Amino acid sequence: MLTWRKSSYSGTETDCVEVSLAEAVGVRDTKARHLGQLTVSRAAWSALVSVVQPAREHRG
Repeated sequence: MLTWRKSSYSGTETDCVEVSLAEAVGVRDTKARHLGQLTVSRAAWSALVSVVQPAREHRG
């Protein structure tokens, strides 16, 4: 059984993307769960996140 998570930025919104982090990574649209999911390798997911996630500032 997969555990699906959505971004904390989504709040209570239902129009978002959910992600399931397991051996493979599942991605699905909350508005169209009936259409299934996209599954990618953890390496592919990490590569995507490293490109789209803004760099975090170090605050010391």
